[in-house]
Amino acid sequence: MKYIDEYRDKRLIKILADEIKKAAERREYRFMEVCGTHTMAIARFGLKALLPPNVRLLSGPGCPVCVTPTSYIDKAISYSGLRDVVIATFGDMVNVPGSRSSLREVRSERGNVKIVYSALDALGLAVKHPDKKIVFLGIGFETTAPTIAAAIKEAKKKRIKNFFVLCGHKVMPPALKALISDRDVNLDGFILPAHVSAIIGSRPYGFISKSYKIPCVIAGFEPLDIMQGIYMLIRQVVKKDPIVEIQYDRVVRPTGNRLAQLLMKEVFKTADSEWRGIGVIPASGLAIKKDFRSFNSEENFKIRLPKRPRDKKGCICGEVLKGKRVPTDCRLFGKGCTPGHPVGPCMVSSEGACSAYFMYK
Repeated sequence: MKYIDEYRDKRLIKILADEIKKAAERREYRFMEVCGTHTMAIARFGLKALLPPNVRLLSGPGCPVCVTPTSYIDKAISYSGLRDVVIATFGDMVNVPGSRSSLREVRSERGNVKIVYSALDALGLAVKHPDKKIVFLGIGFETTAPTIAAAIKEAKKKRIKNFFVLCGHKVMPPALKALISDRDVNLDGFILPAHVSAIIGSRPYGFISKSYKIPCVIAGFEPLDIMQGIYMLIRQVVKKDPIVEIQYDRVVRPTGNRLAQLLMKEVFKTADSEWRGIGVIPASGLAIKKDFRSFNSEENFKIRLPKRPRDKKGCICGEVLKGKRVPTDCRLFGKGCTPGHPVGPCMVSSEGACSAYFMYK
């Protein structure tokens, strides 16, 4: 653990905190940490308390469970009602409310919802239960999409006929463009998502600094990483020289992971996608290509959906994901909405802003 401990050295973190205070001019800085893992780390290590009052950190749409719209949950629940269908999903998804119920309720009633740790685990279920149709809930950003692409390729190679994916993958750069274009979202810089950036690299974010003149830093997840990332952002603002910097250079490269990129390109194509709280963003999602259509649940099953997806009344998750509100602004926070009884997905996910606030504040 020595290597990790070096990035949690209190003395070095204190030095950086002092440097941030010295570098920050007498103005307000509004930085958005896009990734939910950053949000959780900031809360866990109490980093906001180390920053001067004029440096504000806002949570963004980088929690995959949180940005998954109610319509997707409704589809998953509808699939679970079909004969011989088993839903395979990551654990967080079972607690996300749909319009009328959740996969947790389906699991308790019908028992045909299985929690898996990867798409390959879901593929294993299909092999083990050839009499069942396994529908895997494919959500997440560029981080998880390559692993699911690999599972689909493996299913095709082994001619597995009972494995399907409900594709809900999203890609990050178009969502950031949509945020910047929202006049109500006024930001001075982005702490960019490190996991995503390990796959796509730093170059796809270039438009943010070039066209919109907003500083960007790709930072790691340890306290020292995040504090250094904030310091780098402030220096960019002060110098009026916005660029995309890589603080997390022990993992992230400008060109990213070429093998993972090729996997995604082979199996998926870009598509318009709905983001909770933001709406439909052009070319911000992934869809399964025709060559792999036999594994696309939406082309192999007919289901009935609620006429209009309904988010839970009073939930402001969408506003939190855009950085317009903070979890404690919600009248349900900690009262009607808790991790044990979540009303919105931001309280469900281990990367959700509401969950982070609840656990550490």
